[in-house]
Amino acid sequence: MAHSLENLRLVLADDHAIVRMGFRMLLEGAGATIVAEADSGEAAIAAFGEHQPDALVMDVTMPGLGGLCALDRLRARHPGARVLMLSAHEDSQIPMRALRSGATGYLSKRAQPQELVRAVAQVARGQRYVDPELAPQLALAQFGGSNDPADALTDKEFAVFLELAKGNSVTQVADTHKLSPSTVGTHLYHIKQKLNAANAAELALIAVRSGLIEA
Repeated sequence: MAHSLENLRLVLADDHAIVRMGFRMLLEGAGATIVAEADSGEAAIAAFGEHQPDALVMDVTMPGLGGLCALDRLRARHPGARVLMLSAHEDSQIPMRALRSGATGYLSKRAQPQELVRAVAQVARGQRYVDPELAPQLALAQFGGSNDPADALTDKEFAVFLELAKGNSVTQVADTHKLSPSTVGTHLYHIKQKLNAANAAELALIAVRSGLIEA
């Protein structure tokens, strides 16, 4: 295991410097070279374009452009990009949407350190990786066994829903996602209809209950 990442070049994206440092020590200890670090989705896309690494290890939750939207934009510019998405959340919605958007792998931050090394090794070689702890939950969700209300949302609506649930305004969401405020307003209307929510507070409550954001 110690040499399984030999000769692999990686970019790390996480908004917490101490988390990046821990990942760097672990992955470099397994033989990888960290060619760049990023603290936002925008910075991750730029670092990937500059360094063309074997894989990008990216957190789902970051300020500005979140991990899911960054993944969409990255894959649009670099269709062959190999990306391992990481998240502290236990729900099935985010991993399912990340994999559908083109992530090569998905791992919970609660996983053991050696599992991160294994995941990076697979993803960097183009092999699909899904956190073994989440796999049964994802399989159930694929076959309609999920009761998550956010299932009803499209990927665009889901991205806007997450931003609004975190307390961002329509204007802030429009700026981040390069949309017009009226387009975000239309998404918001559909989101509230689908989730039977009257306001932003109820959206936040739904997101917390679904495990998508922390209370």
